[in-house]
Amino acid sequence: MQRSLLAPEHEAFRQTVRDFIDQEIAPYHAQWEAEGCVDRSVWQAAGQRGLLGMDVPKKHGGGGLTDYRYHVVVAEELARSGAHGPSFSLHSEIIGPYLRDLSTKEQRSRWLPGFCLGTLLTCIAITEPEAGSDLQAIRTRAVRDGQDYVLNGQKTFITNGVLADLILVVARTGEGPRGASLLVVEGDTPGLSRRPLAKKAGRHAQDTAELTFTDVRVPATNLLGGEGRAFAHLLRNLPIERLSIAVAATAAAEQALDETLHFLSKPSKHEVESAQERANGWTPHDSQGMRFQLAELTTAVAAARAFTDQCVLAHMAGTLESTDAAMVKWWATETCQRVSEQCLQLRAVRGGFNGLASAAQVWLDARAQTIYGGTTEVMKELIGQALI
Repeated sequence: MQRSLLAPEHEAFRQTVRDFIDQEIAPYHAQWEAEGCVDRSVWQAAGQRGLLGMDVPKKHGGGGLTDYRYHVVVAEELARSGAHGPSFSLHSEIIGPYLRDLSTKEQRSRWLPGFCLGTLLTCIAITEPEAGSDLQAIRTRAVRDGQDYVLNGQKTFITNGVLADLILVVARTGEGPRGASLLVVEGDTPGLSRRPLAKKAGRHAQDTAELTFTDVRVPATNLLGGEGRAFAHLLRNLPIERLSIAVAATAAAEQALDETLHFLSKPSKHEVESAQERANGWTPHDSQGMRFQLAELTTAVAAARAFTDQCVLAHMAGTLESTDAAMVKWWATETCQRVSEQCLQLRAVRGGFNGLASAAQVWLDARAQTIYGGTTEVMKELIGQALI
């Protein structure tokens, strides 16, 4: 099925992104995987190429682009290359709208230029050791004290938490649904400590941290979007976060399947050594079971692609519902998990042990997508609540 979402200008931009990945990411990603964190220089290089803050107004240093499909291209190319270390989509697509739409004039002038240049890195701190998908269970608290808020609490599994210069923290400033606020904590603030979470199943180059706030004084001028409005802002922005995850998951599933089909189409060692071995061996074309598996995976990926692209169009039209985002998020991520797992199995069956390391890495990297941004179970619960 021919894809109709993107125009020629988006495909031209895709080549720009691929060139950037080839030059600035691919040669170093293995090292970043070993170190558990990317080098800050890749962010500055991305800023110089205009890959960050593409939808931030030009007067604040951004690209001034309102076409979300440029974000789609960046997310797809990073996913297809397995470059999970640089969290560009988190920075631009997820955190960007908070800073762009909720900030005051003074805050925009203070934060957005560095945000777009890649010299001011960001993360958002929501999850806590005892509060994951249940936002109402958040315990981190900020108490007003003169011209500051005094912040105490702990956040965990924070992507980009090691490198971030600006940390958007969801903290309790009161009680009830309107009892939480967004505070922007600067990275060098006294009382902030960070602990990298190194033992992860996949995505080792993507820095993940536990953050602890001990009597951290946050200027009231760093309050973002008004006091008591955090949950409202989160609910408004979570659909785009989930769509972004779906975009990356669908691209990763496509890449895993494409690589597996290419791998299976090549003759094996036993198929080329001798006529006798060819007679005794087998090829994927001889196995109906394998053909059926490939047919199922190809259909699942095509369905995920069609659904994801339709949700992208809905987002651009301003009609993407929270239930739509929940559906595409769980469907695309679970599809990616299943496809990557089956592709790993097919390559092992084929005897491609030399290629198992990369295939296994794709499978491991895919797993977290079904959890962050809201687990599959939470997505289903949100959909179910909207139905009855």
